[in-house]
Amino acid sequence: MKNIRNFSIIAHIDHGKSTLADRMIQYSGVVDDRNFKDQILDNMDIERERGITIKSQAITLPYRSRDGEDYILNLIDTPGHVDFSYEVSRSLASCEGVLLLIDAAQGVQAQTVANLYMAMEHDLEIIPVINKIDLPSADVDKVMEQIDSELGLDPYTSLPCSAKEGTGVEEILEAIVHNIPPPKGDPEAELAATIFDAQYDPFRGTIIHCRIFEGTIRGGDVVRLMHDKTVHKVEEVGAFLLPRQKKDSLSAGDVGYIIAGIKTVSDVQIGDTITLDKRPRKEPLPGFKESKPVVFASIYPIASDDYEELAVALEKYKLNDASFVYQKDSSIALGQGFRCGFLGLLHLEIVQERLEREYDLSIILSVPSVRYRFTLNDGEVVYIDNPAYYPDPMSIATSEEPYIRAAMMFPERHMGAVMKLCKEKRGENSTLSYPSPGRIELVIEMPLADVIYDFYDRLKSITQGYGSFDYDIPRPARV
Repeated sequence: MKNIRNFSIIAHIDHGKSTLADRMIQYSGVVDDRNFKDQILDNMDIERERGITIKSQAITLPYRSRDGEDYILNLIDTPGHVDFSYEVSRSLASCEGVLLLIDAAQGVQAQTVANLYMAMEHDLEIIPVINKIDLPSADVDKVMEQIDSELGLDPYTSLPCSAKEGTGVEEILEAIVHNIPPPKGDPEAELAATIFDAQYDPFRGTIIHCRIFEGTIRGGDVVRLMHDKTVHKVEEVGAFLLPRQKKDSLSAGDVGYIIAGIKTVSDVQIGDTITLDKRPRKEPLPGFKESKPVVFASIYPIASDDYEELAVALEKYKLNDASFVYQKDSSIALGQGFRCGFLGLLHLEIVQERLEREYDLSIILSVPSVRYRFTLNDGEVVYIDNPAYYPDPMSIATSEEPYIRAAMMFPERHMGAVMKLCKEKRGENSTLSYPSPGRIELVIEMPLADVIYDFYDRLKSITQGYGSFDYDIPRPARV
């Protein structure tokens, strides 16, 4: 176990996370040059075209350090967008350390700060990495100042690299080996494994991605999912090499996959704890919560004859994406369709694009909305995400809507325009800080309903592309 390292790479969007993962995979020799392709861990067309990670992957990298020791490095990749922040938190809970990637040209951004706090909550070893030093606009000294003033980390521990050209990758791998602690755990204890991801295979069913904290799991064991209270027999366990490699067992400290004949991804909840049925653990591992949709929209087929095809396509899509929910809906103008729930606007775009591409459908999407909570005069609480079902105003005692806590970073000169935009969107309780000269961090509470339309596009426009945005939902709703 002392030669295992479990780590993740976290960064703001487009700071080079997937490219650095590519260079590490190449350096470790897991894939030969003939079979290698850029963004090797991103296997969807949409991910490659947009340059974002939607579905996180994990991979095991063998590495021989400069002192001749052989190590196993488990890279647990994370999605890069705020819509998938819960999946990111479960991936980080499976690690002992992270590489915090910062673009040498753009510097520290809103999501960099949010990711740092998330890593600190999980008490992880943080290694700052300054990427893209090959760019003409790179300013490493300025980024080191930001690492010190804005992140509170030691700038002299930061590692400069160019993931594109491959410079500095060996130094990063050495830092992972020497700075990130090995995992702890007892292979003989009761089994405790956390699920940080799951994917659907049409031939094998659901493949569970998990980190073993205590105990050992082997093929043939009968396991229990503690939150779902379901029991399954393990068919196969293994490691995430390219392709997957079957193993006899997974023990404390290991990251790997479990195949147990589970039919759909919806039968597995991210963050759930796996234990043995015969020798169960008393308490599940902490941190589990059910992912709930926050943005709602209706999907209708353009031709009413395609309704059955859309129903089949949604059923198949649901096999791959447990966070997507839908139910039947109808409209006088558009006919029969489905009311769908999404984790956010990016998630909505991805679902729409995948339905059109993978299932060859022509669909119409209604305007996105959020879920409101109404307490009626008789004490009944109802949740409404469709204006058609708005209750009688005379029967409403109180109404509530979901609020977000938004964090924005932008140059000081755009302060007036950003504040005006936030006031338009009903922003309140704002706090300002100046992390470095000429840059402002604004934290403000806003109703989610006003943010989901065009807020991010307008923020980018008025800050001439320099503004960055991150948000979380601190509580279910407020008046």
